[in-house]
Amino acid sequence: QVQLRESGGGLVQAGDSLRLSCAASAPGRAFSRYNMAWFRQAPGKEREFVATINWSGGITYYADSVEGRFTISIDNGKKAVSLQMNSLKPEDTASYYCAGTYRYPSSSEGVWDDWGQGTQVTVSS
Repeated sequence: QVQLRESGGGLVQAGDSLRLSCAASAPGRAFSRYNMAWFRQAPGKEREFVATINWSGGITYYADSVEGRFTISIDNGKKAVSLQMNSLKPEDTASYYCAGTYRYPSSSEGVWDDWGQGTQVTVSS
C-alpha cells in the first residue's frame, strides 16, 4: 500500500492563495502509472471530488466549483502532487485529502485505493 501525507493547509482570508502538497511513499514500489487526486470534506457534508491528474501529468480534470482557480500538478521525480489554490472562497473551507490509484483516475471515490490523513484549509470572509 502507498502511504500519502498532505501538507500546506492553514487559515487564510478570502481571495488569498494556498498550496497543498502530498508526498507518496511505498518502500520497494515503483510509481509509474500512479494517478493522484484531491478530494475535500466540509463539516457536515460528504467528501467531494476536487481535481485529478494522471501519472504523466498530461491529463487533468477539475470539479466545476474549482475550475479556473485551482491547479493540480504532479512531480514524478519527487513522487508528489500539489494543488495550487487561488482566489480562495469561504466555501472552500474543508479538510483536503490526497488520494492515489493505479486504476484509471475518476471523480468517483471508489477507484481511489490510497488516502492521506487530510489537511485543514480554512478561508475566512
